[in-house]
Amino acid sequence: MSEALRSLLDLLDLERIEENIFRGASRPAVIPRVFGGQVAAQALVAAGRTVEPDRPAHSLHAYFLRPGDPGAPIVYTVDRIRDGRSFTTRRVVAVQHGKPIFHLSASFQLHEEGLDHQEPMPAAPDPETLPTAGELLPTYAHLLSPGVVDRMLEARSAVDLRYVDEPPYATAAQGPREPRSQVWFRTNGKLGGEIDAPLLHVCLATYVSDMTLLDSVLLAHGRGGWAVGDVVGASLDHAMWFHRPFRADEWLLYDQSSPSSSGGRGLGQARIYTADGRLAVTVIQEGLVRVPRV
Repeated sequence: MSEALRSLLDLLDLERIEENIFRGASRPAVIPRVFGGQVAAQALVAAGRTVEPDRPAHSLHAYFLRPGDPGAPIVYTVDRIRDGRSFTTRRVVAVQHGKPIFHLSASFQLHEEGLDHQEPMPAAPDPETLPTAGELLPTYAHLLSPGVVDRMLEARSAVDLRYVDEPPYATAAQGPREPRSQVWFRTNGKLGGEIDAPLLHVCLATYVSDMTLLDSVLLAHGRGGWAVGDVVGASLDHAMWFHRPFRADEWLLYDQSSPSSSGGRGLGQARIYTADGRLAVTVIQEGLVRVPRV
């Protein structure tokens, strides 16, 4: 297991400071605020720690309310909304400096059998044939704002994330293209032992899900994104549905697209597939996407 992955796992191992109250730290992000995937994953950890382990998470719905301060701890308060025979519902509020920065509602379900179908996995190349972030990012350093390559490599060091096609910041000068992006990802190291719990894999996927989802919005308009400074953006809300079990330390295909952008907001939608073709997760996010004023 890489040191970066150990650091991320420590980040997700929240401190319990009272019944239903947890505290988490932060780690550096590409932009000077708490990474949205981090606060979403930590909030899901907090919710999951108040639920019986035989009830895995099946959905979450979240709103990003204020930018998080990476220099201050985040306090997560869990409201035990309902414990039913089949479903458990939790609401989590993340607070910094006395103000809520994030709200999450999550639902957990006791396993049961039922009807089963899915959309097939789209075509994608073998992830082992694609360049790693460490190989890819330095080749675009001349296109990016100063220091961005180092910050991106540090922020993503716990995850092996590989683009199928060139990322937005590499092709912005070529103009708009199809609003679709694919990446393969897995953790930089295997999970095992006491930490190898289904909730952790779900929380790790939640963490990664905020990294690239709005790429397809940028592609539709020939924008390189925050890495090159031609848009200003932030996550606004985020929803995930967990359909089938998966492991975050094995290759997962993140197939992303954007059906719409308007009013300074862009919508991204995605599906996450296991390498053997099972649809594991559906993700939808709307983000703030503004063109900077000259």
